[in-house]
Formats: sequence, C-alpha cells, structure tokens
Amino acid sequence: MTAPLPSSGSIANSAPMSILAYCASSILMTVTNKMVLSHFDFHMNFLLLSVQTTVAIVLLKVFKNAGLISFRRVDRTEAKKWFPISLTLVAMVYTGSKSLQYLSIPLYTIFKNLTIILIAYGEVLWFGSKVTPMMLLSFAFMVLSSVIAGWSDLKSFAPTDGILFNIGYFWMGLNCFSSAGYVLYMRKRIKHFNFKDFDTVYYNNILSLPVMLVLSLFLEGWTSGEFERTFSEDVRQALVVAMVLSGVSSFLISYGSAWCVRCTSSTTYSMVGALNKLPVAASGILFLGDPATAGNIFGILFGFIAGLLYSYSKTAQAQANLALANGSALSKPLLPETTASSNAGAEALELTTPASLPSKSSAPPLYIPNPDGKVAD
Repeated sequence: MTAPLPSSGSIANSAPMSILAYCASSILMTVTNKMVLSHFDFHMNFLLLSVQTTVAIVLLKVFKNAGLISFRRVDRTEAKKWFPISLTLVAMVYTGSKSLQYLSIPLYTIFKNLTIILIAYGEVLWFGSKVTPMMLLSFAFMVLSSVIAGWSDLKSFAPTDGILFNIGYFWMGLNCFSSAGYVLYMRKRIKHFNFKDFDTVYYNNILSLPVMLVLSLFLEGWTSGEFERTFSEDVRQALVVAMVLSGVSSFLISYGSAWCVRCTSSTTYSMVGALNKLPVAASGILFLGDPATAGNIFGILFGFIAGLLYSYSKTAQAQANLALANGSALSKPLLPETTASSNAGAEALELTTPASLPSKSSAPPLYIPNPDGKVAD
C-alpha cells in the first residue's frame, strides 16, 4: 500500500521551515534597512518607517482577502487603550533605525543584547521574576561582548588627538531602554486584550502610521529641500525599490515570527533568536562590507554564548515553574462530595488550572524582533 501524499498544510505546520523563514527574513530585514539608511545616505527615518508600515498594512489586507490570514477590525475603545503601546513601539523602531544608521550591523547586533538585561531587571521589579546564577553569567557575557566590541570600535575609528563620539551609541542606548519599555509595558497590558498574532500586527501598524507621517512632515525637512536631496534623480528609482523591499521584509519577519512561535514554542523561538545573532551579524560583513575586526568577532562570539546561556536559563526556569505548579495541583486533596457546589467549583478550578497551563508563554519572547517586524531587530 502506497504512503499517502503529504497534505497541503504540511509546510505550513513544519517547524524547520518556520525557523528557516524567520532566520531568512531577519537577515533580509537588517540588510535592506542598513542599505537604505547608510548606502543612500538616508536621513528621513520616519518616512522609511511609514513606508514599511504602509506596505505591511497593504499585505495584511491582501492576504486577508485571499483567506490566508484573519485579524479583527479596529475597535475605537480597544484602539484608545492600545495606542500608548503603539507609541512606545514608534520610539523603539525609530531609535533602532537611527542606531543602525550610524553603527555597523555586528556592533548593532552585539549592543542589542543589553536590552535583555534591562528587560530581566524590569521583570524582577514589575512581575517578581527570579534571576538565576545562569542568567547572571549570561549577563556578564553580554556586557563583556559589548565592552570588547565598543572598545575595538573606538580604537579603530577614534582620531589620534582624542576620542570621536559616535552618535550611534547614543541612539543605541535609547533603543535599549525603549525596547525594554515596550516589551515590559506590552506584557503588563496584554492580559487586558485577547489579541492573536495578526491582531497585534495590524493594530500596531494602523495606529503607528499616522504618528510616523506627522513626525516625518514636521521633523524631517520636507520644506527645506531634504526630500529633493534624498530622492535625487540619480538614486530615486533604486531608493524606492529598496524602501519597498524593506517594507516587504518587515512584513515577512512579522509573519515568520508568528509562524515560528505557532509551529514550535516561545522557548524554541527564543533559542532561534539567540542562534540567529551570528548570521545576522555576519550578513553585514559579507554583504555590506562592515569591518571584520577582532573586537567584532569576539564580541559576536561572546554575545552568541550569552544568548544561549540566557535561553537555557529561561527554559530551565519555565520547566521548574511548570513542575512546581503541577506538583502543587497533585498534592491538593480532593473535596468530598458533600461540599457546597460553589466551593467545589472553585476548588476544581484551582486544581485543574495548573495542570492545563499552556506550553507556550503568553508573555512576548524576549529575543524576538518587534511584533510588527520593523527596523529594530
């Protein structure tokens, strides 16, 4: 008897394919954004983000009409409550684009790891999370990787008569704080919404687009000739193509993120994010000519180790919490049949809830790119 042919949904439910799609889209997004911001001497960052957002909204609509995805319509009450989250997202993606504009991709990737320390510290303050020795070791590797890469960068590019401060480090610092604030704030508020993956993507894009357009019109020199200089005739066609491609890549990474989490788990997704630091950093060296200095290489290596240690520690912590919850549920004595029905219902809920905890965390994974997949990785 012949084996049945694979179903049409086999690829859609394939964990390896989802991981590969996430990695490829992450590299594509970083390289295209770096190319637009640096190769074309592009300074209208809010305009670039507006194009990315517009492309993402158009693709969402197209795929929804084709029956491939679904998401809810914008509700005015929900939009008002979600709008502050979208504002923190705007701050995150803008500072990420500015830092990527001035820093090489390897440096950007290395310093992005510092965001994890801020998120972990915020989780301790806001959610009572515990910091394990393995986490502390991973934090040490993150700081060490940043110090090595930053010191190598200063030695390579500083003038002989003094140190030239790279404004990219300022934007990188703001990006780390805004990224941590976005993740923590969304985690704190997400329980009030019943959003699915593409609901979040759609709301983030549709609410942030007007903000980005207004900021671009008022802050990016549309009336002072900056638009004409940026889109000069000799680069106009290539620049528009690159901007649209960056918009497509931002949508692909948002779709790849949702696909990977659905087919694997938040833990696997976090591990893939840690492993993906190497190819993302290497893409800048291979495709855009970023310097392959000893500091960059060792910084990437230590950052890679830090990501693995942190992902392992979070995995072990999640498994320990689940085992503790299940153990507490099993040790709970059952109520006798004569107990009042209301108390029995409450006790039954207490008994069954830990055992039925989902395997995927409802909190946003700490290693993922932005839920909307824009500039910042």
